[in-house]
Amino acid sequence: MNLALFDLDHTLLPLDSDHEWGEFLARTGAVDADSFRQANDEWFAQYQAGTLDPVKYLEFAFGILSRFPRAQLDEMHRRFMAEVIQPAVLPQAVDLVKKHLDAGDLVAIVTATNHYVTSPIASHFGVQHLIGAMPELDQHGNITGKLLGTPTYGPGKITHTKAWLEKLGLKLDGFERSYFYSDSQNDIPLLELVTDPVATNPNAKLLAHAQARGWPVINLFDGHAQ
Repeated sequence: MNLALFDLDHTLLPLDSDHEWGEFLARTGAVDADSFRQANDEWFAQYQAGTLDPVKYLEFAFGILSRFPRAQLDEMHRRFMAEVIQPAVLPQAVDLVKKHLDAGDLVAIVTATNHYVTSPIASHFGVQHLIGAMPELDQHGNITGKLLGTPTYGPGKITHTKAWLEKLGLKLDGFERSYFYSDSQNDIPLLELVTDPVATNPNAKLLAHAQARGWPVINLFDGHAQ
């Protein structure tokens, strides 16, 4: 059994699910559109630049989610999946994940985006294991606005991936081959640890790093806006 890890946004999806979730909330009137869009765009720009404070961002994101009862939130997310995510999922991304699942590999999505937004997306790809930022829940399953543990961002992806594997009685260096697919320079720390790093739809910074290191580069989204 080999290990196959996937980043999500701009790797398996030709969009950023976190940013699109915010746009969806603004578009549907769930939040004040003007003020929220400004904040949402600023956080996204910081992520793209690699300057994001993930704890502050997640407290912002979970704070928005905490405004809604869980039943209402879940209904909004079902609409988000149907209107935004499912139409964006491309066959070549599904096929790449399926190739590893069919080979019997241990497959996980490792994303900086929070677990609430991404859990239904991982399920849509047929992936059982999801490593993402965890929101604190109250006794009724409502999101409190607080982050549980540490962010799954940058080097944090290594910490959380190793902890997940340890729970399964496994180690990262115990696999004959370990793959990690990502588009972003933010994921270089984990890319450097696997046996088979794959720059996937890479941004300019990751592309330069991948070329210098001799890593394979693939593009799942030729002809599709990212």
